[in-house]
Amino acid sequence: MSNLEAVIFLFITVFIWINFQMKSVKKTYQNFKNRSLSASYISIFVDLFKKRFISHRFDNTNTAKNYIFGLLKCEKGKANMERIEEEINTSEYQVYQQFISNSNWDSEGLQSDIALQSSQKLETYKQKSKLPTGYIIDESGHLKKGKFSVGVTRQYAGVSGKVDNSQVGVYSSLVNEKYATIINERLFLPKSWTEDPNRCEKAKIPKSAIVYKTKPELAYDMIVQDIERGVKFDWIGGDGLYGHNTELCNKLDDLKQFYVLDVHKDETVYTEKPVFSVPQRKSKRGRKPKNIKADKSTIRLDKLLITIKPEQWKLEKIRDTTKGKLILQVYTTTVWTWNKIEKEARQKTLIITKTTDKKPKVKYSLSNGLEEKYSHQEYAYFVSQRYWVERTFDNAKNELGMSDYQVRKWKSWHHHHSLVMLASLFLMSEQIDKHSEIPLLSFRDARILVLVNLFASEDEAAIILKQMKKRHRKRKQAIDFSYKKQRDKGKC
Repeated sequence: MSNLEAVIFLFITVFIWINFQMKSVKKTYQNFKNRSLSASYISIFVDLFKKRFISHRFDNTNTAKNYIFGLLKCEKGKANMERIEEEINTSEYQVYQQFISNSNWDSEGLQSDIALQSSQKLETYKQKSKLPTGYIIDESGHLKKGKFSVGVTRQYAGVSGKVDNSQVGVYSSLVNEKYATIINERLFLPKSWTEDPNRCEKAKIPKSAIVYKTKPELAYDMIVQDIERGVKFDWIGGDGLYGHNTELCNKLDDLKQFYVLDVHKDETVYTEKPVFSVPQRKSKRGRKPKNIKADKSTIRLDKLLITIKPEQWKLEKIRDTTKGKLILQVYTTTVWTWNKIEKEARQKTLIITKTTDKKPKVKYSLSNGLEEKYSHQEYAYFVSQRYWVERTFDNAKNELGMSDYQVRKWKSWHHHHSLVMLASLFLMSEQIDKHSEIPLLSFRDARILVLVNLFASEDEAAIILKQMKKRHRKRKQAIDFSYKKQRDKGKC
């Protein structure tokens, strides 16, 4: 065979191989498209909530679909009505303006439906995972300019890590294993708003909502509402803002709701059950004592930490991660807390977890569950699941424009959030439904597949799916390498 013939043969071989690969990817795409719900079912999915989009007998469902398509298609920082109009051919800015800001469609009813469907989805998945479902409360900030957007003021915003001009929402999410979605929300109204009727009127805040409530109070309102809706969960979680709030914890006790809430390192507890009494008068001089006092002293949690002996820690494998097993050192003990009002202290279980790093990260949590009712591993699992709720915020903001809205009124804030929550539920459902077919399907990947099916040609789709397959292969290799390192070190 001459050199020229060899080159021609090689060229033909490569061409046939590339063509075969493209046909293979196209076939994969076609099979996926035939089985996938994301191309046609997203429209059918939104139709399931059609009754919530009707206002004065006018059906806004198609506008809702276009708005959600826009949230899916626009990149982070650009998911506002002007950009959506540019991205979605059937869009009209004025129609969106009416739909989001003025129309009386039922966003609260929509959120109720979202909460119930999320609960049902995760209840079904729970049968597979064999793991409990958590109800996690947390707040998130949205940076805004000016002073007219409803609830905006200079306040701490976690998104920037400092006091900033922002709106803050309190949210609740359901989570089972690695799947989570937002199911409820409340806009926090600072006193600078609730004490200014004119400002509230301009933002069209209903009179019934012009009441100052702390973030823990808003969280409690959501919990009660979701219980009444029929949402099912196994425990309530949250960060130190909620775990430190005695009133919220006591109310959850009264509701007989099991919780595992984080607390700060300066939280004080009794390590033995205290007895309270009014001290005897020591002399005839001075006022007679009236306030009750404990016969034991409290200790700060960070001070208690240094008294724990090495053998009292238990090393537990908590859950799978992309960097190997999450392994934590776990300590649990019974403690008591007192709000200086009640006649008796309340018994709690203290959970302290430490990472296995050279500079371990320590987390403190308190639960109203008995110490012996759950294992060290189970308590640590409850604590660690708050991570996924942070991911729900990242997903909603990065992939669905949760913070990108350019609206000022009360109604429009809730309308936008309801539609983001609906899109989030759909993408989480896609992740769960496609798990056996695409195990490493991320929230962003699910969004990309929807966009591929809605807007890409078959050739474009084939290329995107090939890139995704390559990315997943590399991710799987990295995951396998992390687990191998753990096994080599005897940790896994």
